[in-house]
Amino acid sequence: MQFQDDKDIFGRMLVLTDNPLFNNLRNAVDNFDADLTDALSWGQLKSKRWLVDELEKSNLDLGTVFLCAGWYATLAAMIFDSNVNVFKIRSFDIDDACASIAETVNRHHTKDNWRFKASTANIHDINYRGFTYKSKRYDGSEVELSDAPDTIINTSCEHIENFSNWYNNIPTGKIVILQNNNYTEIDDHINCVNNLEEFANQTSMSQVLYEGSLKLSKYTRFMRIGIK
Repeated sequence: MQFQDDKDIFGRMLVLTDNPLFNNLRNAVDNFDADLTDALSWGQLKSKRWLVDELEKSNLDLGTVFLCAGWYATLAAMIFDSNVNVFKIRSFDIDDACASIAETVNRHHTKDNWRFKASTANIHDINYRGFTYKSKRYDGSEVELSDAPDTIINTSCEHIENFSNWYNNIPTGKIVILQNNNYTEIDDHINCVNNLEEFANQTSMSQVLYEGSLKLSKYTRFMRIGIK
């Protein structure tokens, strides 16, 4: 195999693990000049690993997942590579540069009858009862899709403007999986919470299946899993 020198770490990990994810990550960097520095930071990966671990313990069937503010969808790749029960994942991000990278990171599942698909959308505009939206095929042509989520995941609640309006738009009975943090030093973190109690006040649930805190070097991550 041929690898670019400065991206060769993904090639080496592919050889060592035989996990196609590393080849997908390499392709995202090579083909789209993706900067994965933050997406693959220790804090991001540990927070997402925590989420996946708790889902594996829960034995929940996530069904169709809407991954909100999905970014490069590394979380989707981790879920697919786990023992979590999931039918398909739809990732939505307002940044139109994310979809192509997210589908490259999850290339094997995108090619598997679109078990994974990423699209550009403002999560405030999504109908969580059933959503019809535009996405792109691999050749760049547009296609209209319709999906109804069983589960809504948002690990970027600290970034969401008018968060209560977004959360109130989710129908009761849906599985919700949410993360926030107290890292107020970043300008884009406009909806941080100070503790788990404050996060719980933002995210009322009819049934709480899990809630907890994860202390990281620069901040604490908070997570709640339950039924809206």
